[in-house]
Amino acid sequence: MQPAQGQQFGYYVGSHFRVVAALLIREMATRFGSKPGGYIWAILDPAAYIIFLTVIFGAIAHKPALGTSFPLFFATGYIGFQFYSAVVTYVNGAVKSNKALLSYPNVAAVDPVFARFLLQLGTTSAVAAVILGTISLFLKTPLVLDWAAILEASLLACLLGLGAALFNNVMFLRFPIYEQIFGIVNRPLFMVAGVFFLPDLIPHPFREMLLINPLCHVLMRFRSGFYSEYDPGSLDMPYLYSFTACWLFAGMLTFTGYKHVLRKE
Repeated sequence: MQPAQGQQFGYYVGSHFRVVAALLIREMATRFGSKPGGYIWAILDPAAYIIFLTVIFGAIAHKPALGTSFPLFFATGYIGFQFYSAVVTYVNGAVKSNKALLSYPNVAAVDPVFARFLLQLGTTSAVAAVILGTISLFLKTPLVLDWAAILEASLLACLLGLGAALFNNVMFLRFPIYEQIFGIVNRPLFMVAGVFFLPDLIPHPFREMLLINPLCHVLMRFRSGFYSEYDPGSLDMPYLYSFTACWLFAGMLTFTGYKHVLRKE
């Protein structure tokens, strides 16, 4: 007697979640458990960047482009950017690093991608809470948080990273030279995403050129959740939503189209 379609679907979904959960635990042990103080380094790395930027720019200017706290200004820029960058960096090699596991029929090519995505999302969220929470303790004026803006920007940044990572998992295996090209193209994004400045203060026509980068809009939205007085006039949420949806769809389409090739290669 054949099981009903509903039972088959429930079995496949349950199996998928169990595999992702097992891979998630494995990734945690591999990434953090094999190094002394592994979890501590996840916090110290961004903290070092923020301290470095605070010291350098604090010596150049009397106050940041927004508010009065250099650590808060750079933390909101750096961590907002990390929600995208860390996902791309870590999830890019998910299939390549777990090729041996794909020989098991219950492990789908997308399972290691989801496992790494969830682990990085949780890690960046925890790091953001620790760093921004610590900075808020030293502010003269308590923060008034707009959680809707913070969560919206974080989610869109992660989805942008996931779309890029899905696409890159295929391209890195099919065309190894593309991995080098992506590294060259992706690296300058940190400099032009608005971590160090506010896009609204950049003169025409460079401002319009910067605003093509969706991460500029991510950071403006993310910062607006921490600065109640900040009203980013250049923020274009319809553009950000449209770009994210198209980028994620392109990544999913590429990954789905090559999923059998990924398992064989």
